[in-house]
Amino acid sequence: MRLSPRAASPVPEIMCSQCNGGCNNKEMGTRVPHPLGHGPSRFIPEEEILQVGNEDANMHSVLAEAFADLGRLDNITLIMVFHPQYLESFLKTQHYLLQMDGPLPACYQHYIGIMAAARHQCSYLVNLHVNDFIHSGGDQKWLDGLVNAPQKLRNLGELNKMLAHRPWLITKEHIEQLLKTGEHSWSLAELIHAVVLLAHYHSLASFTFGCGINPEIHNYGGHTFRPPSVGNYCICDITNGNHEGHHHPTGSVTPSESSCEVEALMEKMKQLQESRPDEEATQEEMATRFEREKSESMLVIAADEDPSPARNVSQHFEDTSYGYKDFSRRGMHVPTFRVQDYCWEDHGYSLVNRLYPDVGQLLDEKFHIAYNLTYNTMAMHSDVDTSTLRRAIWNYVHCMFGIRYDDYDYGEINQLLDRSFKVYIKNVVCSPEKTTKRMYDSFWRQFKHSEKVHVNLLLMEARMQAELLYALRAITRYMT
Repeated sequence: MRLSPRAASPVPEIMCSQCNGGCNNKEMGTRVPHPLGHGPSRFIPEEEILQVGNEDANMHSVLAEAFADLGRLDNITLIMVFHPQYLESFLKTQHYLLQMDGPLPACYQHYIGIMAAARHQCSYLVNLHVNDFIHSGGDQKWLDGLVNAPQKLRNLGELNKMLAHRPWLITKEHIEQLLKTGEHSWSLAELIHAVVLLAHYHSLASFTFGCGINPEIHNYGGHTFRPPSVGNYCICDITNGNHEGHHHPTGSVTPSESSCEVEALMEKMKQLQESRPDEEATQEEMATRFEREKSESMLVIAADEDPSPARNVSQHFEDTSYGYKDFSRRGMHVPTFRVQDYCWEDHGYSLVNRLYPDVGQLLDEKFHIAYNLTYNTMAMHSDVDTSTLRRAIWNYVHCMFGIRYDDYDYGEINQLLDRSFKVYIKNVVCSPEKTTKRMYDSFWRQFKHSEKVHVNLLLMEARMQAELLYALRAITRYMT
């Protein structure tokens, strides 16, 4: 199968004052773009990623269908291919949201994707949807800024920013404002479609940054016109990460040290699994442990380093200073979201499925695949029950959003997730644009890249479900 990407819009030239356009091939009279990245990810060595043409029959079918559907195999797909079962569910859901007839027209769907991705400065996803927006007949004036979009879409900006950064602040009044704004009002079905799209692309931005996804060569930031040279780099190469420092090996830890870390983690998991029947904590103690973990999560901060610069996409959203803030910071208290009062399985699923048929089922399947996915391996070990670790990761994400499971002992999180891992999780989930290769390299140093990609699937889906829970609860309260 020969694959060629859909034709893209012209890409701005990338050059600096030092080379002053000297990257051109003047002798031939042509401008030859060179990829800035090495493969789909700047975190994962290209040779460890499945090459198209080497996949098995089932995976070939999934990739062929994705290519036929979108006209391309983007780098997100080529990283998710580490986990074929999940990828198939993800592509099926995304196809339904963007390709099938739904409450919203196609140009609205892609524009909402642009709005959502832009809140995290995810120029990679913005570029993908700019092309699709134009292809679906969207008005190019909208791309000059949200101010040029229809008022109905502009009204979605407030929900977009809250859902992306502080979903616990969403109330039924925010929902009412969207549903009762005269000629610019949303229907319930349209709003459900929009909410799912917003949550989908906020969380996909987390996956994109968490896995260090490189832009494709034809997109902004994916190429340079300066041919690579040995030991002689201009400033535009360095700015885009195309220099020797980009290829330094990860960490300085020895294999024996990392092996000890893996075995220590496995021992903790085993102890927790064996001790559960005998050591039941009281509800009061369980609540205290949740509050303690929630408070400690606010003390986890990012490393003091800047991520790779990205194209400015701030024209696609308003209130650019609005970002993530811990929900229980000084002087403010947000009530705990108790899952037994409102959960996805009993409440969110049925609401989505009623107003946007089949989407609830598709999301439910995707959540379950990500949560239950296991190959019973950990690094170099096989026949390992990883359920305890997977649940700790999922529940830690929800804990950071103030969501509590009464039947879970939050004391397990501190035993299973070390500080470097928590730093990575908090950045990927709350401020994905700040995620760096150093953070990616610093946790689970002996684990395979496929296992770290699996972590990112868990983070992405846990985040999406958390956003949906807050938004859907507000919609339910409005309806009742």
